[in-house]
Amino acid sequence: MIALFIEAFGVLNANRTRTALTMLGLVIGVMAVIAIQVAGAGLEGAIDGTLGAFNDRSFTLIPNTRQGDFTRARIKYEDVLAAKHAVPTIAEGIPFGANARVVHVGHHRARLQIGGESDARYTATPLRYGRAFDIDEIADAAHVCLLSDKAYTALFPDGGDPTGTSLQLGDHRFVIVGVLAKPNGVQIDLARQDISVPYTTFGSDFARGAFLFGARFIVSDTGSLAATESATTAFFSNLKGGHVEYQTIDKRTISQGIGGIIGAVTFLVAVIGAISLVVAGIGILNIMLVSVAERTREIGIRKAIGATRQQVLLQFFIEALVLSAIGCAIGLVLGVAIGAAVNAFALVKISGVVPAIPWLRSIAIAVGFATLVTLAFGTYPAWRAARLDPIEALRYE
Repeated sequence: MIALFIEAFGVLNANRTRTALTMLGLVIGVMAVIAIQVAGAGLEGAIDGTLGAFNDRSFTLIPNTRQGDFTRARIKYEDVLAAKHAVPTIAEGIPFGANARVVHVGHHRARLQIGGESDARYTATPLRYGRAFDIDEIADAAHVCLLSDKAYTALFPDGGDPTGTSLQLGDHRFVIVGVLAKPNGVQIDLARQDISVPYTTFGSDFARGAFLFGARFIVSDTGSLAATESATTAFFSNLKGGHVEYQTIDKRTISQGIGGIIGAVTFLVAVIGAISLVVAGIGILNIMLVSVAERTREIGIRKAIGATRQQVLLQFFIEALVLSAIGCAIGLVLGVAIGAAVNAFALVKISGVVPAIPWLRSIAIAVGFATLVTLAFGTYPAWRAARLDPIEALRYE
């Protein structure tokens, strides 16, 4: 058996150019499919990373801007409070939006976006310094705040822990209780607030009587998210007299939308890989038939000195196996390299998430392609070689 593999390598090495051109389609097909598999693992991590600002238990409700009378659908803080009391599964109703204010800390000042946030039970953003808001601060509409990394850099260029320091925000002074950690990569955050205050404080000091961009609701149970979205949308529609439209945004729907795009791209690449596989298989079929024709006299001599049909069939079948195995191995290496490069130089920088390379899945794809090509396109030439009549083969010129 080992001698047959050595012989197969020798035959392919003797026709290097022909062998390389034959394997090209197989290399491209395997490379494309594995590269998208590896990059896909990075994309899954990138989605989670860029959606890190979204809570699994929350959704955002905003008026549909495409409806005819958009002004009727606008939301006020009082509407958010009413929805919180009307829908039992809503745990918190947070006015959604940000107001630009000039903030003073000592000799430093900056114009920053102010927004509302809930307490530590419903926030998962890591902190560099301090803590998140507690329940009492939310209930009392306390004048405390959290700084984003942008606000911290602007107001405290010299660094250090600013917790306990007060800053001037509008007509009030707020005590800094925490600083959010710098996000890894890019994060999608619809609010994009630089300074967070308790949402009750934001509602009373910044949003009372004003129209909001929307509202963010936190549900008491993750399993009731979809039902709560429907109930809240219906409540606001009835509150505004009906015939007004709202839309909700949550982490699940965004992930599904992005996942649909990734799925379409994956399918397209899979089609390209399948076409390349068929082209490569036809090439291998052709090269093996040529090899059988060129070595007809050799086959006749082997049969004349005692070689059986099974031995001749195995000889040419192993040649097809070696050809496809080398092509799939090269495609595997190139596919993993390209996918890993896309992850390292693009997706990791965007999301801050380092994905694990799906080695087992990639190897399984390469082995599967090699087996499929060998069985589908290498069997017939080997069978044809085994069926040659030794006398007619010896007469072949």
